Amino acid sequence: MIHVDGIVSLILLALQIVALAAAGYALFHALRQRKDAFTAVDKLTKPIWLGILAASFLVLLLFQAVFLLGIVAVVAVCVYLVDVRPRVDEVQRGPRW
Repeated sequence: MIHVDGIVSLILLALQIVALAAAGYALFHALRQRKDAFTAVDKLTKPIWLGILAASFLVLLLFQAVFLLGIVAVVAVCVYLVDVRPRVDEVQRGPRW
């Protein structure tokens, strides 16, 4: 007999681990970037992003990723990883030609 609660618990644990890993990576990435790179691409400043990502990491440590605060934290991390990180990397790399 398959225990549905066990499967659901494993899925939630996997989501939590992935969310924490993404938040940790985003925070580490933001720490390593130059301060002026964020304003050069018309994004929030580096200290603001560090605060958002640190708060997101803390929320994900304390709460599950599927609760309201966890979802807000995951969205913030996703915005950084999908929108801010590529632009910051691009401006620091310079033109490709």
